[in-house]
Amino acid sequence: MPVTNYESLNTTTDITTTKTLLHEAIPLTGTIVSGTYGNWTSETNVKNYTHGQFQSVYDYPFLSSSANHIFDITMGYDESSVLSSSVNPAQRSKKINMYNEISQVLLGYTGSSNQVRLFENDLVLDQSAANLMKDCYFLSFSRLLTKDQVKKGSMSLKIGTGSWALPFASTGGSILTLTDASASSDGSSTQDTIGGQYGLLYEDNGNSTYGPNVYGVVFYQAGIVVVTGSIFSSSATFMSKAYGDGGGYMGLSGSFVSQSISGNCDALRHRLYNLSFNNTTEINSTIYFCRVPHNKYNYSSNPTYTSGSKIQVKNVSSDNPVSYITTIGLYSSNNELLATAKLSEPLKKGPSTDMTLRVRLDY
Repeated sequence: MPVTNYESLNTTTDITTTKTLLHEAIPLTGTIVSGTYGNWTSETNVKNYTHGQFQSVYDYPFLSSSANHIFDITMGYDESSVLSSSVNPAQRSKKINMYNEISQVLLGYTGSSNQVRLFENDLVLDQSAANLMKDCYFLSFSRLLTKDQVKKGSMSLKIGTGSWALPFASTGGSILTLTDASASSDGSSTQDTIGGQYGLLYEDNGNSTYGPNVYGVVFYQAGIVVVTGSIFSSSATFMSKAYGDGGGYMGLSGSFVSQSISGNCDALRHRLYNLSFNNTTEINSTIYFCRVPHNKYNYSSNPTYTSGSKIQVKNVSSDNPVSYITTIGLYSSNNELLATAKLSEPLKKGPSTDMTLRVRLDY
């Protein structure tokens, strides 16, 4: 249908923008992370790489066309950590590089000495020695799950702190729940960094105060969880071989030093009881209020509108002209068609009708 006239949009009164946040609950059971698809020595949904710097976890065996990437898991420590100077270290440089790479991307450098910032269990970022987390595990969730960001206050991570044989037993350990429930959406309880905002992962002690122990942080926009190795006591028995070749067990510090990154990732996955959070999808919209005055658009230039000089939609010749609006077109200043919007049903338009049609463009 050819267009013969246009209605101008006032950029002040006829156009506005909005942002809508959609949230989706993401529950990850510990059996998916470790146990659903085989025992810990041959899990087909856990992919190890020849470089040995991290593991990838899938919701199905990773060779399956239905498999979706859930998250990557790795660990590392800063070169100033006491573990860095231990004897007989395994993959020492890779563990240091992994820690430095992630901290550089998320925290950047200090202003005074231009050194890579270390992770902290507070929101001050003053690099105080008492608050540093130098030995950490890292969970990097796929964008398929986190979408635009993790919703603040929704992260819950349950980890068994017991031995390898009984990670969730009350004897020698327990299930420790970490949560960022104290984080608020207004940003008052989060910290801004070059990698986005992060909130603290407190020990959930069963009341609304949360804490006082902080065992990690969650970076919302990056979708990365950092858990300090001190969540496990020195007596917690970790496996001593990456794939269980009959070796004995050792404490956390020994495992961090002498075992591979993959072996330590196996040890953490074996202790993940449950994990859940809400993701966030940001929908930005531009809304156009298209005004249809009473004295316009009462006729149609469609060839089928008339027959023998008579308007088809009129029964009596003396009746007022009438038309039906089915489509709205948005044009540039040069009258170039940019977008069209279809109405769910035709709207009857006559000289006594004045209407405003709301068109929303999502992106």
